[in-house]
Amino acid sequence: MATIHEIPAETRTDEGKGASRRLRTSGKVPAILYGSREQPASIQLEHNTVWLASQHEWFYSAILDLKLDGKAQKVLLRDLQRHPFKAQLLHLDFQRVDENKAIRIRVPLHFLNQEKSPAGKMAGVLISHALTDAEISCLPKDLPESITVDLSELKLGDIVHLSDLKLPAGVEIPALRLGKEHDAAVVTAQELKQEVEAAPVAEGDAAAAGAAGAAPAAGAAPAAGAAAPAAAKKDEKK
Repeated sequence: MATIHEIPAETRTDEGKGASRRLRTSGKVPAILYGSREQPASIQLEHNTVWLASQHEWFYSAILDLKLDGKAQKVLLRDLQRHPFKAQLLHLDFQRVDENKAIRIRVPLHFLNQEKSPAGKMAGVLISHALTDAEISCLPKDLPESITVDLSELKLGDIVHLSDLKLPAGVEIPALRLGKEHDAAVVTAQELKQEVEAAPVAEGDAAAAGAAGAAPAAGAAPAAGAAAPAAAKKDEKK
C-alpha cells in the first residue's frame, strides 16, 4: 500500500479574485476540494508547506491525507497552477477518493540497472526513455507511488513496451485495453549512426572543373560585341 502523506488545510469563506490575491499576500494558497458526490469546498493551505510538498514526486501521484479543519480526507492532487516566473503556487485542485472505486492517475516510472545491461555496457548505443510516467487504474488501496522498470537485460535493438511492465497486484494500464496500437514504447536501445563526411575534392579536379565552367560551349553563338567589326566592313563596301 502506498504511503499516506498529511497536508493541513482550512475552509475559506472569502471567494473571488480579490480574496485569492489577499490570501496569496498573506502566505496562503487557495484551493478547491471536490468529488465523491459531495459539494465542492473552497479551502486554503499554508503556501510554504504545500510548496515544500510540491518538490517531491509523491505529491503528484500518491493519496494525500488532507487534514481539513482537523478532519482527515483522502484526496488526490488533480491540478496545480504556478506563477509564470516566481516560486509561487497560485491554485490547487484536490479530488476526494472513494476507497471502493478505481481511480486513474499517472505515476512515475523508475528505471533501474540501465548501466549494468548489455546495451548500457556497449559503446555507440543510445538508450532512450520515451515515457517517464504511465497512466494506471486501480483501487486506492493498491495505488503505487511509482513503477519500477528493470533494464538489466536490455540489449541492442530491444524495445520495452507498456505491456512489458511488471505491475503490482490490482494495477492495470487502461490504454492496453484499447488494442496493440496503444502499446506504446517505453524504452528503446538503438545504435548511434555516425554521419558520413563528403569526400574532399582534389585541387587538380577543382581547377579542371573551374576551367570547364569558364570555357564556352561548342557551337555557341559569338558574343554581340564580336559581330560588330564584320558588320562595319560590310557597310564600307557599300
